Amino acid sequence: MYLNYDGLKQREDWEKAGIRLPSYDPGQMTERTKKEPVWIHFGIGNIFRIFIGGIADTLIRKDLMDRGITCAETFDYEVADKIYKPFDNLVMAVTLHEDGKTDKQVLGSLTEAIKADSSNADEWTRLKTVFTNPGLQMVSFTITEKGYSLNGPDGTLSGLVKDDFDNKCFPPKHLMGKMAYLLHERYKNGAHPVAMASMDNCSHNGDKLKAAVFA
Repeated sequence: MYLNYDGLKQREDWEKAGIRLPSYDPGQMTERTKKEPVWIHFGIGNIFRIFIGGIADTLIRKDLMDRGITCAETFDYEVADKIYKPFDNLVMAVTLHEDGKTDKQVLGSLTEAIKADSSNADEWTRLKTVFTNPGLQMVSFTITEKGYSLNGPDGTLSGLVKDDFDNKCFPPKHLMGKMAYLLHERYKNGAHPVAMASMDNCSHNGDKLKAAVFA
């Protein structure tokens, strides 16, 4: 049993192990999403994979969504190389209940892992292609509260942000600068609407996102 598209073909083995597989074809859904992305998420760690990825998986199984989430890593780019790509972006989700029982299932809702690295030409070009697609509906985030911060403890611009401004870095290096850049690219390519949604567990998360991008 291997956690990849080929491995999922051995359905009986997975079922014997008590692991539920996607009721849809993850490969087909991934190809559909790559062509017409609707939701991109920045910050693709464990909480995102299980909770938000799990919600998307449920929506797909119930035929309420026909495409998955495009994933973008903002900091630790090895996550994309070591946790996503070797396993065809599939996730093993294990839920421990209070009575000690566990539910195990494979999530197929995460379709692509892109590095939000403006110094990597191929990854950055792919990110811009997704971001400027007219059908993109939502950009969401789990980057922790500090991911929206532009200032250091003394109230002045932090090093990375100051470098972006002082050296007119285009594209920028700080994530919020990258968001401003990508939104501008979307504006230039048709000014299509898109929802920007912080999913971080912090007070006034949407206000923090808006303030950082506007700054």
